[in-house]
Amino acid sequence: MVNRLLLIMANVLLLTCFSGYLNIHASHHQPVSESASLDLAENSKSAILIERDTGKVLFEKNADESLPPASMTKIMTMLLIMEALDKGEITLEETVRVSENAASMGGSQIFLEAGEEMTVNDLLKGIAVASGNDASVAMAEKIAGSEKAFVELMNKKAKELGLKNTVFQNATGLPAENHTSTAAEMATMAKALLKYENITDYTSIYEDYLREGKENEFWLVNTNKLVKFYDGVDGLKTGFTNEAKYCLTATAEKEGMRVIAVVMGAGSTKERNSDVSQMLDYAYSKYATKPLFEKNQSITSFEWLKADKQNVDIITNDSISIVHQKGEDLSGIETKMKINQNISLPIKKGTTVGKLQVMQGGKVISETDLVLSEDMKKASTFQLWKRTWRSLFSL
Repeated sequence: MVNRLLLIMANVLLLTCFSGYLNIHASHHQPVSESASLDLAENSKSAILIERDTGKVLFEKNADESLPPASMTKIMTMLLIMEALDKGEITLEETVRVSENAASMGGSQIFLEAGEEMTVNDLLKGIAVASGNDASVAMAEKIAGSEKAFVELMNKKAKELGLKNTVFQNATGLPAENHTSTAAEMATMAKALLKYENITDYTSIYEDYLREGKENEFWLVNTNKLVKFYDGVDGLKTGFTNEAKYCLTATAEKEGMRVIAVVMGAGSTKERNSDVSQMLDYAYSKYATKPLFEKNQSITSFEWLKADKQNVDIITNDSISIVHQKGEDLSGIETKMKINQNISLPIKKGTTVGKLQVMQGGKVISETDLVLSEDMKKASTFQLWKRTWRSLFSL
C-alpha cells in the first residue's frame, strides 16, 4: 500500500489560456450545431470528422447508424497487433508461419501460401497497405491462436473503448451477419490506433514490395489513394463490400493538427475520396489546435517509502491539445490532476494512476490518462532499513 504520496505539482497551469472556446463536445451525441447546414459527405450514408487529440467532433452525419465496416475492420486488427508489439508479446522481426486457413482467405490478399513464413513487419505492411485478408488472419492466429479467439479480443477491446454499436465476427471485414460498426465508433478506434505513432510508417506507404527479388515478389499499392493525392494524409484504412459499399477512415496531419475523417456507404471510390477530401478541407480551413502536452511528457512524480524506486515520473498517456476556430480570442482554460492514492505495489510501467483534465468554466472538456513511466516494486528490507536510518539522522 502506498505509504506516502507527494504531489510535486498540485495543479498544472497552462502558459496560454483560452476563452471564447468553441463549444464542441467530446461526444458526437452533442454535435457542432452547424453540421446540419454543411454540404459535406453528400455521397455517403454516414460520416464524422474529429480532431484526434481531443476527439472533438467538427462535423457529423448519421454518425451513429450501424453499418458494415468492411475492411475498415482491420483498424481494430492493427490496434491489437500494435498493442501486442508494445507489450513485447511479438516483435517486428519474428516470423509467422502461415496456416492453410489464413492462406485460403478470399478478397483482398497478398497471396500467402500455406507453410510460408513471413515477418510480422511484412504482414503488418500487407494489412495496412494492401488490406490483406490472409495477412490479417495469419496475424490473428499468431496473437491469439485462432481467428475466433482473436475476434473475442477484438470485441473485448471494443467494450474497453466504450463502443456500444460495434460487433466483430472476423478479423478481416469480409461479409458476415451482425458484423457492424458506426462512423463515430470507427473514429474512436482510429483515435486509439494513432496512439501508436509508428503505425503511420505503414499506412502512409503508397507502394512497396513483399518478397522483393524472389519469384513470388508482390507489388503492394495502397488502397487509400489519398495517401498520394492529398497533402498530409498518412492513413488509415479503406473498405468495400457489395453490402457496405465504399468506406474510408482517413487521417491527416497539417499545421500541427491531426484529424480523422470517416465515411461509410459511398457509391464509388471517387465519391468516397471526394467526401473525405472536402471534410479535410473544411477542418483545415476553419480550425486550429493549441498543443498543451506531448505524449509521454512528465507531469509530476510519485514518492514512495516502500517502493524500490522512491521517485517515478507520472507521464501523459497521449498528446493533449485544444481545438479552436481560427481567429478566436483565447483565454480561460486550466488543467487539473486527479491522482489515485489507493495503489498497491508492485506496479507496472504504463499503469494508469490518474487523470489530467482540461477545464473551461468549471467544466471538463477533455481528460487524458496519466501513467507510470517505469515499473515499481516493493523495496527490500535492506532498502527500508537504509531509508529509516537516513531519515533519523536527517532530523
